[in-house]
Amino acid sequence: MSESAASTTKKRPEFYNIDGASLISYRWPLASIASGMHRVSGAILFFLMPFIIWMFDNSISSEISFLKFKAAFNEGMLGLPGFIWKLVALGIIWASLHHFIAGMRHLWMDTHHEHVTKDFGRQTAAVVLVLTLTLTLVLGAKLFGLY
Repeated sequence: MSESAASTTKKRPEFYNIDGASLISYRWPLASIASGMHRVSGAILFFLMPFIIWMFDNSISSEISFLKFKAAFNEGMLGLPGFIWKLVALGIIWASLHHFIAGMRHLWMDTHHEHVTKDFGRQTAAVVLVLTLTLTLVLGAKLFGLY
């Protein structure tokens, strides 16, 4: 390449590693937010699995265990009010919804990678976030007795 051609070519962007302090001010792309939240929701589901199993077991074992289960969410248990347990359940609802919907997005993108573009990734990430938050709000309203 001649010197004149080299001087007229567009300069390539420089990439650098960001440190921990820059994470807050860094402008995260929407697709990376959805992907990161997919990982977080998976971790939440993994670590709260004993609570999820307890909820399932007490809700279907017997009428007495179901009443204990209901009381935990109404009056509370282990020194915590029922409101806190409902918030934990709402977190599990969000994590389940987000992990499922974002997982379906990832599976589709993995199997149809020839059709995936940057714009498509941004659009599907927005759909995942809006759909997850909308469904969480609807189910949260039901959990807290608003309808």
